[in-house]
Amino acid sequence: MSKKRMTLVFVLVCLMALVVVGYVSGVKDQRLIMATTTSTDNSGLLDQLIPAFEKGRNIRVDVVAVGTGKALELGRNGDADVLLVHAKSAELEFIDNGYGVNRQEVMYNDFIVLGPKDDPANIKGNSDALAVFKKIAAAEAAFVSRGDDSGTNKKELSIWKEAGIEPQGSWYQETGQGMGASLTIANEKQAYILADRGTYLAYKDKIELEILSEGDPLFFNLYGVMAVNPEKHEGINYDGAMEFIEFIMSKKGQEIIRDFTVSGERLFNPLNL
Repeated sequence: MSKKRMTLVFVLVCLMALVVVGYVSGVKDQRLIMATTTSTDNSGLLDQLIPAFEKGRNIRVDVVAVGTGKALELGRNGDADVLLVHAKSAELEFIDNGYGVNRQEVMYNDFIVLGPKDDPANIKGNSDALAVFKKIAAAEAAFVSRGDDSGTNKKELSIWKEAGIEPQGSWYQETGQGMGASLTIANEKQAYILADRGTYLAYKDKIELEILSEGDPLFFNLYGVMAVNPEKHEGINYDGAMEFIEFIMSKKGQEIIRDFTVSGERLFNPLNL
C-alpha cells in the first residue's frame, strides 16, 4: 500500500471513530429529568416503568422524588422536563399559568387513614373522612402529617379545612419528609396518618399500622403527567418529555401500571386502558 493510500485510510478510520464517539456521546447526553412524588418512587412502580421506557431509546431518565409542591416548583424553575404528580387543582393552576403543557390523567388509587391497633380515636370502620378527622382532633390522638406541600399533604390539609379544624398542638406533628419516611415515623409513634394506598402496600410488611378508614370519595387520588413548557425555559427536553408522556399513556405503559402488584395487590389503576 502506498504512503498516500495509507494516509487516506488513516484519515477515514479517524473520521469513522469520531462519528461513532459522537453517536455514543449523544446517547449518554440525552437526559430527561422527571420530578415526581415520593409515593410513586417509594412504591417501586418507577423501577418497572423507566427501564421499559429507556429500552431502545437514546434517553436516560433521572428521577427527582419530592412532594408534588416541590415537583411543580422544579417545573416552574425549569429544573425538570416532565412531571408525574398528584394534586389536580395545583396541576391545573400550573398549566393555566403557562408553566406546563399537555397534561394527561394517567392513573389513580386512593388515600387511606392508617392508625394503631388500639385506635384511641375510635375511627375503625368509619368511612366518613370528615367525621374521622373530627374524632382524631377531638381525642387529640397522635397524628403525623407529611407537612411538605406534597399531594398527600395538600389532600390532608383540604380535609382538615373542610372539617372546620385547624390542626395544632402536641398531638399534631409534621415530618417534612416523603411518604415512606413519614409512614415509618407514624409507625414508631403509633400515630394516625393519611397515606396513599400504593405506598402503604409497599410498606405493609414493615409497619404495624392498620387501615382504619377508607372509601370516602374525598380519598380519591388522581395522578397527572405533563411536560414543562419549553417556551418558559431554554434547554427543556420537550421532545423527551412528550415521548415519555406518549409511552406512559400507551397500551404498554398502562399495562405496566395495571400489572404492577405487591403481594398480589395492585397499587395503581391505569386510566387509559
